[in-house]
Amino acid sequence: MNQHVYDQLKERADNAGPIGGTLKFVVDDTIVFIDGTGDANKISADDNEADCSISVSQEVLEKLRDGELNPMMAVMGGQVKISGDMGLAMKVQSLLG
Repeated sequence: MNQHVYDQLKERADNAGPIGGTLKFVVDDTIVFIDGTGDANKISADDNEADCSISVSQEVLEKLRDGELNPMMAVMGGQVKISGDMGLAMKVQSLLG
């Protein structure tokens, strides 16, 4: 598990409003599960079923975070794989921004 990736996503999710569902990031071998169904986002490394799952490499995640890669182009180019609730996936940009 990459602790840096986990900590970075946790910090952003802690500071964002509840996302209104469950979301699982799979970044290489690191899982970040965000449960945003309550008053605040709860973050864990549990490999739970989620309303939306996003798979991405750490390299691509860093490019998205740094604004070097357009999120839509990354999805269309297959660098980011999304399954499940697309509405929830759209809220991810606020976690990465």
